[in-house]
Amino acid sequence: MQTNQILLLAAMAASTVPGAFAAAEPAGGAAAGSGEPPSAWVDPDTGHRIVRLTREPGSDSFYFNVNGYSPDGEEMAYTTPEGISVLNLATLQARPLVAAPARAIVVGRRTPTLYYTKTTSDPQVSALWAADLGSGEARKLADLPRRASVVTINADETLGAGTFIEGDAQAGGAYDGTQAAGRMSKTNLGEPVNKSEMMERRLAARLPMTMFTIDLRTGAVKDLLQHSTDWLNHLQFSPTDPTLLLYCHEGLWWLVNRIWTIRTDGTQNRLVHRRTMDLEIAGHEWWGSDGKTVFYQLHFRATGPSYVASYNVETGQRVWYYYTADQSSIHDNSSPDGKLFCGDGDRHSPWIFLFRPVLTPDRNTLGKDLIQGGHLESEKLVNMAKHNYRLEPNPSFTPDQKFIVFRSNMFGPDYAFAVEVAKAASP
Repeated sequence: MQTNQILLLAAMAASTVPGAFAAAEPAGGAAAGSGEPPSAWVDPDTGHRIVRLTREPGSDSFYFNVNGYSPDGEEMAYTTPEGISVLNLATLQARPLVAAPARAIVVGRRTPTLYYTKTTSDPQVSALWAADLGSGEARKLADLPRRASVVTINADETLGAGTFIEGDAQAGGAYDGTQAAGRMSKTNLGEPVNKSEMMERRLAARLPMTMFTIDLRTGAVKDLLQHSTDWLNHLQFSPTDPTLLLYCHEGLWWLVNRIWTIRTDGTQNRLVHRRTMDLEIAGHEWWGSDGKTVFYQLHFRATGPSYVASYNVETGQRVWYYYTADQSSIHDNSSPDGKLFCGDGDRHSPWIFLFRPVLTPDRNTLGKDLIQGGHLESEKLVNMAKHNYRLEPNPSFTPDQKFIVFRSNMFGPDYAFAVEVAKAASP
């Protein structure tokens, strides 16, 4: 992707929006806003240029730890009320790819393929599909087990992985598949207002679950964990190791040891971070691009400190980067080269952040199995004061690391945006 092309196109689009580059402000809050939002502007509080990537009200970039970019970095898949579309990041031209109803899984790491699921004539059974980003040609890969979802595809695109709740077990609609999830209107209103209550009820129900892999060539299903009464969720294959799967024991974070890895043959089922303090929480985990480093947020709610933590699954090395309350985010993410982080802020610190990690110098005191410390130096990129944080912005770096993509309802409906990491040369 050529950054200059994006900025040139953005400037051309912005020329039709009076004052868009002259420190244009969002037109309204999450429930407000009227007319077409600007195509581009420079945030007057940060000096960074922002480009609106999508044109459809109710359009969203993917979840923060889900790859939406083609292997060559030139295109990005995103969702709309009408289905799933593809955006050319050099021309900012979009085209529809899959019609709704469809649930996006991920864009392949090896091939320009969107993986997704669609419901069948049986509402309890979904089918796994794949569509070529270029030609749009779609093919059905397999029918899934009853009540199953596939949520991740491995690095060489030979396996998918997912879970299902066994039998007819349910938790009264609390994340048990018996009630429709996702959009609550044509635009995405974000998380349910009673999310915490629903999560607590779902965990307490102890519904029996199976975690499985599915062969994308044959449709063969292999069980990894069976009859688990823990809530298994957020499966993520390593982006480089096709046999390594990250998953979580879901629930309110202070009630679970959340982050685990397992091999696709069912071996090496390992806990990444064990809680040691009351109200200690760890979560919102993601893979670094090396496919060996698991990053996650770590908070000690009883004493206050918070960290972006990491664990290398091969060496066992742990690094904790400290950050302050005014640097907090719902989600953090790492750059493809692993040298930068970004964050999407929260109600108390409403900004899109760029973070530069600084390691504490090693004075030969680390020793065996000790944690290396550091801190994050932050730069504010986007003022999100008019964003309703029920909708999580979900930041991710573009493959060339020159932009951070996020979604926002700062103009009313949700759209996907990109903010340039470098400051704008001129307003």
